Amino acid sequence: MDSHSCHQTKQIILVHGPIIIGAGPSGLATSACLSSRGVPSLILERSDSIASLWKSKTYDRLKLHLPKHYCRLPLLDFPENFPKYPSKNEFLDYLESYASHFGIVPRFNENVQNASYDSSSGLWRVKTLSGAEYLSKWLVVASGENADAYAPEVPGIVKFSGGRIIHASEYKSGEEFRQQKVLVVGCGNSGMEISLDLVRHNASPHLVVRNTVHVLPREILGLSTFGIGMTLLKCLPLRFVDKFLLLMANLSFGNTDRLGLRRPKTGPLELKNVTGKTPVLDVGAMTLIRSGKIQIMEGVKEITKKGAKFMDGQEKEFDSIIFATGYKSNVPTWLQGSDFFTKEGMPKTPFPNSWRGGKGLYTVGFTRRGLLGTASDAVKIAGEIADQWRDIKGATKNLCSSRFVIISKS
Repeated sequence: MDSHSCHQTKQIILVHGPIIIGAGPSGLATSACLSSRGVPSLILERSDSIASLWKSKTYDRLKLHLPKHYCRLPLLDFPENFPKYPSKNEFLDYLESYASHFGIVPRFNENVQNASYDSSSGLWRVKTLSGAEYLSKWLVVASGENADAYAPEVPGIVKFSGGRIIHASEYKSGEEFRQQKVLVVGCGNSGMEISLDLVRHNASPHLVVRNTVHVLPREILGLSTFGIGMTLLKCLPLRFVDKFLLLMANLSFGNTDRLGLRRPKTGPLELKNVTGKTPVLDVGAMTLIRSGKIQIMEGVKEITKKGAKFMDGQEKEFDSIIFATGYKSNVPTWLQGSDFFTKEGMPKTPFPNSWRGGKGLYTVGFTRRGLLGTASDAVKIAGEIADQWRDIKGATKNLCSSRFVIISKS
């Protein structure tokens, strides 16, 4: 049974299977793995489509940074005719096909207001802004580590009277910045690629590099740098693999310190394991940095009326400012009564055990290991819940076959 809630009626919905928060890759993968084990689930999605962040919060030229076989979700490969590095739109097509293949139909426009565990009933209670309340023995948090845009507080930002100040999530193409002098704050993969795109649209990007950063070539001799690293780790110590990758990077780029890109003392893979900080995989920006078409700037001291002052004493005027400063989890804004997450919205338990929170709480997509981490989490979660599901189903042979039952009350 299914119906839409209205303002006059509060729906209380008993879900036969897990409630999954988020219809991005993490939520879809978990639902598919559960389905393959005979366990129904219900996805609640705050937007009106699957993978809404990929669809509406990413730039047009985005491609997967890793080869497609490292980005597949469980149980379904990418189409063979897809390129090695699928575009944003191709990845979205894959996700739509994935949802269709496994019969996944999320409940859209269901923005979670709060979720909490009711110890008296042993159920999770999930309330949404529509007025509905969902009950289940299991809650899977699949909203991910990149749910909301993050922008730091920079002194003087309200003074800027130039063009636009936007976050990278609002950036689509350099076309709207043509002939502009643009300050790009943040030198991760997004900041580098946005700077590259700006140059290709005849803009002049100035890229702020506040901290140390590892930049690696996306490929070495036609092979994925990430793939080479993963292969070598099977038989060599991590630090040896890091030294090899840095050697290849130095052969490709030379000493990046001279370009204003200081490398951390810790190797790229070790740093990723310890802090979750991902190395930048270069797709062309380094050539433009060397040529001066992308200018590297030190940290921003303050924003001025017409531009910015920098930590090294320089002051420049800019037409627009783009914050490519990443994203953050939004779990602390709605998950109540659980001490499994930090105040930053990340699991306290480190990878590879961050997927299990206890009392039927699970998390997927919080490993800082991209789609590979998502796939690993989804398989583990589905396996554990399926074991519990079989025990419950065996004890209640007359269990309703519907995914959920709606009880409405005024």
